[in-house]
Formats: sequence, structure tokens, C-alpha cells
Amino acid sequence: MKLTDLHPAPGARKKRKRVGRGPGSGHGKTATKGHKGQKARSGGGVRPGFEGGQMPLHRRAPKRGFKNPFRREYAVVNLSDLAVFPPGSVVDVDQLVEAGLIKRSQRSLVKILGDGALQHALTVKAHAFSEGAKAKIEQSGGRAEVLTPIRA
Repeated sequence: MKLTDLHPAPGARKKRKRVGRGPGSGHGKTATKGHKGQKARSGGGVRPGFEGGQMPLHRRAPKRGFKNPFRREYAVVNLSDLAVFPPGSVVDVDQLVEAGLIKRSQRSLVKILGDGALQHALTVKAHAFSEGAKAKIEQSGGRAEVLTPIRA
């Protein structure tokens, strides 16, 4: 077998349809666009969602819901996640990012939730704590300090 013997499998390659190249091609004159009409014109056609002047579906459908512009999205961390920190350490937002518990983009608001148990004393600094989390941190001999939120 030589390099010149290589060729694609039968039917694997198809010639491109060259429209508007004369009557002998079979695709001349109207160039497969039919006779007249909006879709036969240069730049013709309708924009997506256009329904011929009828009120489009996306405008007929009712509006639903409400988007609260003052909503605060907290990055949540459970007490069970804080077990990775050594006893007596100070855990703040930067330590949570370094440990991979929250993303760098979520640093502005962090809330500690009380799922799990804390085995050793930690000083935890976050923007919010659930009542259960605060109680469990203080029960283990640690402290829960509330930070002021970063304004973005």
C-alpha cells in the first residue's frame, strides 16, 4: 500500500452545493430560493421569535415571580467542615478560601451553619452564624466573631 492509494470511504465526502452558477448546474436562476417572496430577497427572512405580526409567544406569556434586589447570598460552611483546622486556630474568610471550603468570589458574605459537631476550640470569624452553630462553637470552648460585610 502506498500513500497515493489512500482515499476516503465511498459516500464519506460530498460536494458542496454551488447555487446560482448557471442553468447547467441545475441550481441557477433562483438559486434554490423559489420564486419571489421575503425569503427569496437579499437579506430577507424574519428575526428569531417573529410570528408574522402576531403577538409573539414570549410576550403573550404572563410574567411571574419577583427578583428581590436586596437579597443577600451567603456562602455557607458547616461546622463539620471546620474539622480540617487545628485546635486553637483562628478561622477567618481567607483561611476558608485557602482550605477550599469557599470560592474566592464568595468572600463577601459567609455564614456558618450548625450541621455536624466541633471537637476542638476554634475562633471563627464570619459574617453570620446560625444559633445552633454559635452555641456549638461556644460549647467546644471557642469563640464566634461576627464580621461586617464587604461592600462590593
